[in-house]
Amino acid sequence: MIFHGNCDHLFELVKNKLENSGSCHDFDHTIRVIGNAKLLLDSHPDADKEIVLLAALLHDIARPEEEKSRGTKCHAAMGAEMVPDLLKKCGFPDDIIPKVAEAVRTHRFRSNDEPGSIEADLVFDADKLDSLGAVGIGRAFLFAGHENARLHNSQEEALSSEAYSKNDTAYREYLVKLRYLPRKMRSSAGRKIAVERASFMEAFFEKLDQEIKLKDIL
Repeated sequence: MIFHGNCDHLFELVKNKLENSGSCHDFDHTIRVIGNAKLLLDSHPDADKEIVLLAALLHDIARPEEEKSRGTKCHAAMGAEMVPDLLKKCGFPDDIIPKVAEAVRTHRFRSNDEPGSIEADLVFDADKLDSLGAVGIGRAFLFAGHENARLHNSQEEALSSEAYSKNDTAYREYLVKLRYLPRKMRSSAGRKIAVERASFMEAFFEKLDQEIKLKDIL
């Protein structure tokens, strides 16, 4: 497709901005979200592709600021404020800027600010799909390792523990958040993919639990 601005320059700006971001939300994550967005767009030809793909590229642009604040700042809200300047610098037309900003602002899971357009819905879903399936499992363990959490724990331990604690395992992330993502999806295509990927995660953690318990018995 044809972008109405210098997409290559914008791409490099985002890449440089996220190069020191945490590995769960680094530029690789952004690339995967763009891939998910393209997949969803195949099932939603009514959506504006340029808005969706630009918002997917920019959705975590303020993630470094949130990480520095240890979560006291909202990267979605801050990112939406950064969108106009970034898009104008790269020559994108004024009429798409509010729509891209809105999709960035409403993509966050832990927010009461819900998407208000099909484009924003697809960006929300594309981001959440990266937390599910094999990639989601990898990211969950990556985060747990960063927090020096245990490899695994029981369901009781996981559900009674606090975030950023020794028991904030990948399994806890699955139990308290990830298994509920399919019902949060905004699009029919996103929901279908999410159900498939969540099912894979459920089977994985059941197998992990079996192996850990067997080891404990021996």
